[in-house]
Amino acid sequence: MEAVSPFRYRSYPLSLHAGKGTLDQLRSEVDRAKAKRAFVICGKSVATKTDLVDRIKANLGEKYAGLFAGVEASSPLPSVLAGAAAAKEAGADLIVAVGGGSAMVTARAIIIVMAEKGDIHEICTQYPPGQAPVSPKLLAPKIPNILVVTTPSTAMTRAGTAVKDVERHHRLELFDPKTRPFAMIWDDDALLTAPAELFQSTSASALSGILCGAASPKTNPISHADLLHAMRISLESLPLMRTDPNNTTARMNLVAASFLSNRALDGMRSRAFGIISSFGHVIDTLYPHVDHGQSYSLTTAWGMRFNVDQTTGGLARLARELGVGKGLPEREAALKAPDYIEDFYRSLDMPVRLRDVGVPKDGIDKIAEDAMGDFYLHQNARKVKSKSELVDVLNQMW
Repeated sequence: MEAVSPFRYRSYPLSLHAGKGTLDQLRSEVDRAKAKRAFVICGKSVATKTDLVDRIKANLGEKYAGLFAGVEASSPLPSVLAGAAAAKEAGADLIVAVGGGSAMVTARAIIIVMAEKGDIHEICTQYPPGQAPVSPKLLAPKIPNILVVTTPSTAMTRAGTAVKDVERHHRLELFDPKTRPFAMIWDDDALLTAPAELFQSTSASALSGILCGAASPKTNPISHADLLHAMRISLESLPLMRTDPNNTTARMNLVAASFLSNRALDGMRSRAFGIISSFGHVIDTLYPHVDHGQSYSLTTAWGMRFNVDQTTGGLARLARELGVGKGLPEREAALKAPDYIEDFYRSLDMPVRLRDVGVPKDGIDKIAEDAMGDFYLHQNARKVKSKSELVDVLNQMW
């Protein structure tokens, strides 16, 4: 039994409605927020291929303030600015985001742009040369937001927001805990509107965070319990997206796993595998044909191997929890964890090598260069001193 080190755990207020017909609870949450002008944002598919907007409009009645259906994948800056302009024109005092990660992130970005003064390039996280990144404090009051979730995105309760600068092909990162959702709705029928492939992709990226959290050298019993349950239901439910894609229990479990992952990681100080997120962010920004889940099936096992010397104990613990490290010396057990994870992603027909998704070998240098400027790389257990270290591991990944 491992000793428990002193730890800090943070939580935040949130109302959650899950199950059949829970979309009907939206109006009561808007009323609880004392909002009068609820503005809905979503992507084109949600607006045109589902009945969710019509259901929301009917539920909100006179408090429905309008719709922006221009949410796009990766939350490109032009879409965010257009959404903010539309919400301002509608007099919005609350945002209802309907969809997956892009809708959630775009909603937070819209709320920030509506409230803060200055160009977004000035209020985003800054990277002074040779220094730690600095996230400006965004102090202006923010209007609340409510999420109607359609995919198990880890973006659902984040305080951070990243939008895509389409001109520079770079992420602009914003941080404001006031943009966390006021309430969330996990409606069975809403969850069934997402294609199984999208659900699998989103869950696969969430699984990466769950596994990395469970392998962190510094954890605590509250967060670790969340992570272990999230890992168990993810490993059970993810394969069902291929064999039984309309299984509502599996879909709900995958959304719950993503939520538990975020709650756990909010309560942990240590983030040991930042290289995985950094590579994932860069790959799906530079190569839009690589979906979010694929960017993590490509990077998770390799990021763990990169950090094995600094995280041996945590990876060995994870391997034992996965059932593959029992009775083995600690380092040998530690190396079993990324092997298991790589095999699991492969069993879902997901790529585990860069060449599997058409990333050219001559693209490695650019990936390494951009990853050096990603916020999460500073949270990696093995401190990265030069771009050449990233080039080396990317060549192994290729």
